[in-house]
Amino acid sequence: MADAKITRDHDEIRRWAEERGGKPSAAADAMSPIDPEILRLDFDLKDRTLDVLTWGEFFETFEEAELTFLYQDQTEDGNKSRYYKFIHDGGRH
Repeated sequence: MADAKITRDHDEIRRWAEERGGKPSAAADAMSPIDPEILRLDFDLKDRTLDVLTWGEFFETFEEAELTFLYQDQTEDGNKSRYYKFIHDGGRH
């Protein structure tokens, strides 16, 4: 895998997502509002298992859950990557 990066910067996360057509979303069936699995970025066609959020709602949950965004800018062959993951790290980064 190409180099992964991490950030908690809201502008950087939003820029990365929007450059790839990603929209802020949440898992409709999440058990806990601070579960790192609740947040998603929905690309292209709307996933029916996700609830649409505003960026404000998205980042409010992101902060409450003390998440960090792990992502990849490009794939090994130089294409734009959509790989990302939310990591609970207590907001250390």
